Amino acid sequence: MLIQSLAVFCGSKNGNNELFATHTKELGALMAQHHIALVYGGGSVGIMGIIADSVMQNGGKVVGIIPQILVNQERQHKNITELLVVEDMHIRKRKMYDLADAAIILPGGFGTLDELFEMVTWNQLSIHDKQIFLLNSDGFYDHLIAHIYKMKEEGFLYQEAFDRITVLNEPKELIEYFNPMGSGGQI
Repeated sequence: MLIQSLAVFCGSKNGNNELFATHTKELGALMAQHHIALVYGGGSVGIMGIIADSVMQNGGKVVGIIPQILVNQERQHKNITELLVVEDMHIRKRKMYDLADAAIILPGGFGTLDELFEMVTWNQLSIHDKQIFLLNSDGFYDHLIAHIYKMKEEGFLYQEAFDRITVLNEPKELIEYFNPMGSGGQI
């Protein structure tokens, strides 16, 4: 699969661990260097703002999708390639899925988990077949990964979840998925 655009789901806060911001900056630089467009929630704060800034600072393309309610709160990023304002959060998520070839989940809160599980569910239901990556910075998602194994063990999953989710510990591990077999990804 050739990845030309990547949806990044992440927190609108920075979190307490400096590695979250460091990994986010590294990911943004890698995306720009490999001509992978960022599709994200359009915010200017937290890890969301960091990923957009990093891609832009490294010469990449950034498409933000933000619901009107957050524009009303003045949380939109004003220095990105393109900002799409949509009616609500549901339309935002659907538009992000539609514009991206794959998705990566960075540290975040309830909204980030909602986006992860909706993508996995839609993937399972064959609404899409996009690869999902989970950046497990400093073990942030260790408990969630263990819980997914527990759901499988207890018979609640229809298939192996980690056929659909690839866990990464460092942003650079994503590079091998950008342009498989040397194909040049252009936006």
